[in-house]
Amino acid sequence: MKFLHIADLHIGKTVNDFSMLEDQKFILEQIIGMASANQVDGVVIAGDIYDRAIPPAEAVTLFDSFLTGLSEKGVQVLMISGNHDSPERISFGESLLCRQGVHIAGTLKDRPVRVRIKDKKDKETEGWETEFVLLPFVKPAQVGARTSQEAVSRLLECYWEEEKAWETGERQGEKQKKSAEALENKFIVPQTSDRPGKTRVLITHFFVTDAGREPELSDSESTIHVGGLDNVDAGVFEGFDYVALGHIHKPQQIGSHPIWYAGSPLQYSFGETRQVKSALLVSIGPEGLREVKQLPLRPLRRMRKIKGSLRELLRGGGTEELSVMAKSETVETTDMANLMTEGNILPEGVRVLGEVGGYRQDYIQAILTDKGELIDPIGTLRSVYPNVMQIVREDTQLSPGGQEQAGRSRMLAEKKDALALFRDFYETVREEELSEDGSEVIVDTIRELEGKM
Repeated sequence: MKFLHIADLHIGKTVNDFSMLEDQKFILEQIIGMASANQVDGVVIAGDIYDRAIPPAEAVTLFDSFLTGLSEKGVQVLMISGNHDSPERISFGESLLCRQGVHIAGTLKDRPVRVRIKDKKDKETEGWETEFVLLPFVKPAQVGARTSQEAVSRLLECYWEEEKAWETGERQGEKQKKSAEALENKFIVPQTSDRPGKTRVLITHFFVTDAGREPELSDSESTIHVGGLDNVDAGVFEGFDYVALGHIHKPQQIGSHPIWYAGSPLQYSFGETRQVKSALLVSIGPEGLREVKQLPLRPLRRMRKIKGSLRELLRGGGTEELSVMAKSETVETTDMANLMTEGNILPEGVRVLGEVGGYRQDYIQAILTDKGELIDPIGTLRSVYPNVMQIVREDTQLSPGGQEQAGRSRMLAEKKDALALFRDFYETVREEELSEDGSEVIVDTIRELEGKM
């Protein structure tokens, strides 16, 4: 059996006041083509379908078109809500749509939703099926838990006890649920992972770590992590043959586990210019997971960083960091002629802009090397690059004291922990450390704000 794993569509998102709907339409049509070309049995969407809880009408229309396109190809859809979605809106019509092969888990049920799909294409695996377990994003308080790990453990315990009851002939629900105290600091390890005739795929949307090692984040994520309370350790998912995750925008595997983030299908920030966005083609069989293959997605417009003086950029000069590279290097425009006349190959990750066709329609961050004042640089650049999103002045970045401040800002931004960010801010402003009582007040405030998001 084969299925595509995608996530974090964020339909309706705007980036620097630019609507991404046209780009999203282009990429979703590409995913429909991928599903058809690879003859997949299903498409898994692991949350954050929309960018906001109340999406614009155009976003809803686009997603409706996407689901219709998949259904017309005979491809089943399995989808859950993420932290950006409204669970109730995502759940609308789920009972009716499941008859059309669109399986939805928007709102949290008393136990995870199960969807079983038999492999009808391979005679060798007749009688074998894949069970997809749909577990939408949930805040710990919704299930009476204190942390996300405790919440996920509690919900999966229902699943594994139900599995055991079916196998041993016990009536469902005879066993009493373990207390919250027993769940804390403990994983629910399944006793039925070797059950023949069925493989298990979990679809969920959380911040998953591997023995404390966090996944690699992107600038476009707006997730607030408070002191590890949102972390869910990979060990919680033991017993599943594949775990399809959403929440993090960079595609990646969690440790050596069969646990993958699909990542977002589009670049949503200039910090993602080096990322290859993809859909994951997952092959699974009676023996478990066979292969996870990244199928690169080609965007309508890329995110690009270009550098040079205003005059150089207007005539197509300057330098650019390649969208995908292992190492970022920058070469001054004045050095380009010397490099080329000497017959040298440009350093990896650098190219002369004038030699590249079609890039002017891409989303641009322009790093200007000019000294002194400039009159309306962004308006001037848009006469050549209509989709300039950002202007960055190099002289401002490197002004006296500016480099140290920029480094501090990057350091703060990289932590992604709201409590740590506030502690550093408090220490910078007050020149003293935040007290424990103060920390508790901040944590309570953050939780209250998250409850209103």
